[in-house]
Amino acid sequence: MKLQKLILLIILMNFSGCSAVTKVASVFMSSMGSHPDKEELKTFTKSSQFNKEKMRFVNRRPNITSEQPIKKDGFGFSNFIEFLGKGNGRYPDKPLPMLKPDMDKFLEKSDVVKSIWFGHSTVLFNIDSKIVLIDPIFSDSSSPVPIFVKRFGPTVLTLKELPKIDYILISHDHYDHLDMRTIKFFVDKDVKFITPLGVGSHLKRWGIDRKRVTELDWWQNVEFDGIKFTATPAQHFSGRDQAHENTTLWASWAVKTRNNNLYFSGDSGYDTHFKEIGQRLGPFDVAFMESGQYNPDWFAVHLLPDEWPKAYEDINANYYFPIHWGAFSLAFHTWDDPIIKLNEFSQQGKLKLMAPKMGEIVSFDHQEYITKKWWQ
Repeated sequence: MKLQKLILLIILMNFSGCSAVTKVASVFMSSMGSHPDKEELKTFTKSSQFNKEKMRFVNRRPNITSEQPIKKDGFGFSNFIEFLGKGNGRYPDKPLPMLKPDMDKFLEKSDVVKSIWFGHSTVLFNIDSKIVLIDPIFSDSSSPVPIFVKRFGPTVLTLKELPKIDYILISHDHYDHLDMRTIKFFVDKDVKFITPLGVGSHLKRWGIDRKRVTELDWWQNVEFDGIKFTATPAQHFSGRDQAHENTTLWASWAVKTRNNNLYFSGDSGYDTHFKEIGQRLGPFDVAFMESGQYNPDWFAVHLLPDEWPKAYEDINANYYFPIHWGAFSLAFHTWDDPIIKLNEFSQQGKLKLMAPKMGEIVSFDHQEYITKKWWQ
């Protein structure tokens, strides 16, 4: 990984003037956030997810990431060069079809939850006229260096076109889920943040008042305006640099409303937590499941395709709503490989697929949802 950072620096120096390098470096350092200090870390020792000796959060299987063929913190030089490119079908060859949502319709009062998917893991909910935004990334890159990991295309709405947001829910602190540029837009907005333990340190550095942030451990919950948010387990890792890995917690989320029960997986490898969550908090109307950016070498921290039906069955949900795809390429599979595989599973009766276009308004009103093959 140090080699990769050196390459990034060389590229920046070759393609930018000194002042530009200084500016990019400043943005880069700020985007890393601010991880919990020693005193904050001590407050996490009550968590069963926190290793007191290492002063780090761990998974249920503490050493699971070390079992990966290629460790979670990098890959070889040739892979890195390939990752910087856009070949091999990793990026669509034309703009993806999407809809400009009718926000008046979306904001209409409803007895059931309505959603809009923005690509990757960003989802907007209308819950009893309270607006909830999950893992928002509206930047055109999911990298601390904006010229890399570019978005496939523009978002269906800009930040300024969003309705008033009441709550922002964060699963973990990786760049494709916690975006500094997006968070800073909400500094002067009346928005509450709900995050796993420690993530508030990043938000504080970027100008968010800590009084607006609620941090939860796994299985803890908070209720606002009749919406119950429960932080649930996941098998992943955290960190925005190589010096502070796993000093913040990662989580999935259960969101319980008057008439709907929803699950949001965040990022996670396959483990027993899916079944435990389904048994304790299910059944769920819709499970928003990580379904992309996978590689067999990263099996511990991301779901592999043959695990999607198993996780769906474990979580005890009616519909499988794929997220973590359709906006960025963070792995080496083709951009549409996830949805092609999911459609096959759906046709085989292994899961009930709900895969709308980006920008499409979906109401969870228990009516049959028919997925159209828009990706073709």
